[in-house]
Amino acid sequence: MKISEKGINHIIRDEGERLMAYQDIVGIWTIGVGHTGFVDGKPVARGMTITKEKSREILKVDLARFEKAVNANVKVPLTQNQFDALVSLAFNIGEGAFSRSTLVRKLNAGDYQGASQQFLVWKNAGGKVSQGLLNRRKREKALFDE
Repeated sequence: MKISEKGINHIIRDEGERLMAYQDIVGIWTIGVGHTGFVDGKPVARGMTITKEKSREILKVDLARFEKAVNANVKVPLTQNQFDALVSLAFNIGEGAFSRSTLVRKLNAGDYQGASQQFLVWKNAGGKVSQGLLNRRKREKALFDE
């Protein structure tokens, strides 16, 4: 499966899109739509700027990684909304955490309701509950449950 336009817009709304590098809630340099890696071979760092076109190009590449993670780890049928919510979660917590999560285990056991509840577990940043992350998880859960 591939993420839908609705799913992409969900991620852009939750991540925001910033064309100048900034430090996220735990101090990681970020640019575009939650991108923390390299841009044109250079690590994201203070003072880096990109165009909106470059931001969307990076997002497309980044999303392919997380689509792959969801497709590789989830073994049960999904609706488009469920897939989109899972890609959003994986985008935010990383492929490793996603693949090892209780959410994926519950989902693969056919426990869709239990998996849905697991979105709310991923609400901490820097060891503390983040209201912003909790709000995002509630939106992802609602999308998953649609």
